[in-house]
Amino acid sequence: MNHDDDRVPFAERRTADVPGHWLLARLGKRVLRPGGLGLNRELLSHAGVADADVVELAPGLGRTATELLAIGPRTYVGVAKDADAARLTEKAIGARGRVVHADAAQTGLTGASADLVIGEAMLTMQSEAGKQVIIAEAARLLRPGGRYAIHELGLYPDTLDAGFKTELRKDLARAIKVNARPLTVAEWRELLEGQGLVVEWTGTAPMALLQMRRNLADEGVRGTLRILRNVLRDSDARRRVLSMRSLFRTHRDTLRGVALVARKPENG
Repeated sequence: MNHDDDRVPFAERRTADVPGHWLLARLGKRVLRPGGLGLNRELLSHAGVADADVVELAPGLGRTATELLAIGPRTYVGVAKDADAARLTEKAIGARGRVVHADAAQTGLTGASADLVIGEAMLTMQSEAGKQVIIAEAARLLRPGGRYAIHELGLYPDTLDAGFKTELRKDLARAIKVNARPLTVAEWRELLEGQGLVVEWTGTAPMALLQMRRNLADEGVRGTLRILRNVLRDSDARRRVLSMRSLFRTHRDTLRGVALVARKPENG
């Protein structure tokens, strides 16, 4: 990226150490959700975006923000901790919304001010305690009857052995340089319900982030060719991408994209 406005987070960090999702963004990938654009759009179709006051936590590159705005919310506010991510989202939405520079766990926004809070591929990166704090903040922001929509990395089946899950999380941390803690669908549901929310819809999709078919669907032919060209030009990045792809393929029956929509009770 040559222009400061296009600078992705962690652009100054060496390739070997940059978190996997931001490495992919550096290489030109724009859809960074575990279940891809298909699950993203399915989530939005169940979230109740039209005419809603929407808050998006950790909007990343602003791709979901543009999807949200195309549906027609009443208002849009993005909450971005990273200055580069905030700038990218501001560029994506223009004058159609605003971005505040704050942590998802403590947004500083007024309580009971949103009809919809959405966050994608960000709770996975948090500890259990961190997940709970962010979900509690989302619940605080929601008006009674409002929805919290998430799209995260999931594990299948719900009966996975605890030891296996621990080893898989260690493998993920080594490959993507982030302490990712994916959960089973039942565990994601339990976390949301633990904050008083009621899960109304759940969807899943294969975790095929680095598969050719998924990239063509998510990025289009031109975008996929851009990514391939950048990977071929950078041997360090290629080594990282191949390592991540190998891990995802090894655990393709275990890793899933999972999406849930939960409602804050009217008496909440």
